[in-house]
Amino acid sequence: MHSSSRRCASGVVPGVLVSVGLLSGCGDSLTTEHVDLAGLSDRTLTYSLADVDLFEVPQAPGSHRVTVTFSQANGERCTRLNDGATATFNGQPMKLEQGGVDGTAGRDLCMPTRAIFDYNPDEWAKLPPADARIVIQDASHSVLLTAKNGQAKREFTFDGTAPLERMLRGQTYAFRWTPAGEKLAAAGASLLPEGGVVTAQMSVTKAENRISFTVPAQLGPATHLLTLKGEVDAELTECVGVAGCRGSYFHSQEQVVAVQ
Repeated sequence: MHSSSRRCASGVVPGVLVSVGLLSGCGDSLTTEHVDLAGLSDRTLTYSLADVDLFEVPQAPGSHRVTVTFSQANGERCTRLNDGATATFNGQPMKLEQGGVDGTAGRDLCMPTRAIFDYNPDEWAKLPPADARIVIQDASHSVLLTAKNGQAKREFTFDGTAPLERMLRGQTYAFRWTPAGEKLAAAGASLLPEGGVVTAQMSVTKAENRISFTVPAQLGPATHLLTLKGEVDAELTECVGVAGCRGSYFHSQEQVVAVQ
């Protein structure tokens, strides 16, 4: 067990379950400080969107999720939001996790206050991109965050004249990120052979919302699983009731291709 003098530390876990400010390991004797929403007004609120499309695999919880997370308190404090607060995503209810100390893992962990919204990617794909407005409030305070195109299905589209069913070794391929107008902050591409365990990570060139990469010439001919990943910084047009806001959108998708 860890000493109770250890300071809490927040962390970030990227990937399928994109979430900011996850579990913080603290001392055994950590106690919860109960606060109303006004007590979180000095924090940073982070908006994150996970959009993970897997090929013929049941979607893991959180694969299509919006999460807004309050940063942790400074020092040895661990806060929990009082009962009575509500959170909405464009008027729809969000699940509000109040935070505080959780000792079920065998040691005290400081959980952040956050709200989550699991969306239907098929429904979002049928709609034009729209801003996302988050409202968190209780009797003491209101927090507002608006993210441009925060409600939008993201994807990479093959920048070619025909559906991508096969890839030639040594050939360069390009894809475009949608919604258009978003500039990729990070991107990746990989190929995994059917029945294999070694993934070929390819060098990706980014240009605004477009990526390109060359299939390695030394790759063996086989059926491969192509995985594309991208992340963009969210443009936040409203941030009220907290010290600051930030956000990002993450998307990954898989496709089976024949490498020849």
